[in-house]
Amino acid sequence: MSYDLAVWEGEQPADDATAGRAYEQGYAVYAEGEEQPPTPRIRAYVLALLERWVDLSDDEDDVSPWSSGPLMDEASGSFVYFTMRFSVCKEVSAAAAQIAVDHGLICYDPQWERLRPTADELAACR
Repeated sequence: MSYDLAVWEGEQPADDATAGRAYEQGYAVYAEGEEQPPTPRIRAYVLALLERWVDLSDDEDDVSPWSSGPLMDEASGSFVYFTMRFSVCKEVSAAAAQIAVDHGLICYDPQWERLRPTADELAACR
């Protein structure tokens, strides 16, 4: 079983419902559209994730949190949708969400149907 996150460039949604609609639109283009090279900001975000955790395609010790790889292949244009192992999803998804914010990107959790990091997660980082 895996856990998914979506990260994209754009205006910060006003709430979780607005983010959910933006996610659905972005994911439809991502899933059905022609693959594009990642934008510079999305590329920088994925590289930041890979600085912290090994890419699945390079994982010789079975420690990568990702469920698919190479992780950069999950990025297309201004959108990246990636999966992680469920066993590490709490820690990894929280950190990945914070890294998205640090890069000025929007992070949406389709399982929770909400923006990440949550207010509680942000408070824990301070």
